[in-house]
Amino acid sequence: MYLVYADEQGNVFDHPSLYGLARSGEMIVEMMEDELIPLPEGATLVGLPSTRAVGMDPDSGEMKPLPNNAQAVGALLPQGFTRLYLPGYVKTDKEYKLPLFGYSAVVWKDGQFYVAAQLTDDPEKWNPMNCDTDDLNEGVKRLTEKYPDNRLYSHLSNCALGYECLTSSNTFLNRWEGGVPVSHSCNAGCFGCISEQPDDSGFVSPQTRMNFRPRVDELVEVMLEHLKTPESIISFGQGCEGEPSTQAKIIIDAIREVRSVTDMGYININTNAGLNDHMRGIVDAGLDLMRVSTISALDDHYNAYYKPRGYNLANVEKSLRYATDQGVYTSINYLIFPGVTDREEEIEAMVEFCRRTGLKLIQMRNLNIDPESYLGLIPKAQGEILGMKQMIDIFKAELPEVVIGSFTHVPPEGMARPKKIITL
Repeated sequence: MYLVYADEQGNVFDHPSLYGLARSGEMIVEMMEDELIPLPEGATLVGLPSTRAVGMDPDSGEMKPLPNNAQAVGALLPQGFTRLYLPGYVKTDKEYKLPLFGYSAVVWKDGQFYVAAQLTDDPEKWNPMNCDTDDLNEGVKRLTEKYPDNRLYSHLSNCALGYECLTSSNTFLNRWEGGVPVSHSCNAGCFGCISEQPDDSGFVSPQTRMNFRPRVDELVEVMLEHLKTPESIISFGQGCEGEPSTQAKIIIDAIREVRSVTDMGYININTNAGLNDHMRGIVDAGLDLMRVSTISALDDHYNAYYKPRGYNLANVEKSLRYATDQGVYTSINYLIFPGVTDREEEIEAMVEFCRRTGLKLIQMRNLNIDPESYLGLIPKAQGEILGMKQMIDIFKAELPEVVIGSFTHVPPEGMARPKKIITL
């Protein structure tokens, strides 16, 4: 498995003799054959600016950085694939921050590219190749013309066509999980926020946050257009917004109005779940699914990344427990990072967190971050680093009732929350 690198023009090469290496946290390590899979359809190879690729001499075992103009290469994986390692590299400019993506180690083997990753969910619905451009343009035209005064459709059209957001695209294609953003504000200051960064952060947000507060009727129009099949999902809490529960009142009013008309499909919220009273109201209004974003079940790690304002991890746990007790199908959006998430203390804490909250699904999501910045922010490891593959195996063994996946699922038959038609 040979080293892959790129020149300054972005041309990608495989090295004739050096083996590829990877990173687990701060450590440069070797990869095992059983940790590699062929580069998945929909993955993208990117050069890592201001880095030098690092390979290994197979005869001596010596690690060798390539010249300055030989950048490391990383793979950006489609949803459904969990990375096991970061690319092996050293930075040539310590101050440079890599763009906010989740880079995975890639090598050349048997005449093709391989990545250090594991399939953790069925990627079919989230394969960009399944989003037909002509159909999407037609859907955008149809719904923006049908609802010319609905600012959400105008906003989502840019997300779908400009950012190629698949959730927004689904909203216009009337299929699977669609998005309905609602909030321009947030009660957290996430270090890796993809929609809003402080001017002095050094990061460039890959998306622009919505800048208006939608009306209830705008939410209802989007929701009713989408909830037309038994397996359709409409989700509050998108990458282009802040924390949806800060707008709890309009969410509650919209859910009640929609459920007075139809009990079709599922209403989901992607949330940090820190505002307990707001979350209780949203659950009681008729929420079906709840996905809570977290990076750790340890307070010091959680606080360092999320920088919560007016809440803590105990509030998050309380919201999850309440939703689970009310029959909501609960999950976590688990932001993972090789060399951190697979630390012994992190695994133990997360297993206990899952047991206490009774959640049903762990959605493994590759953390989009500059590795050096993140590692400099969070606490140092206290125990052994077990490896991502072993971490997943431990979750499966210790939490046999919890599904390991990568995105929101419709609940298995028999686990769905009973729908209640609410009369206004």
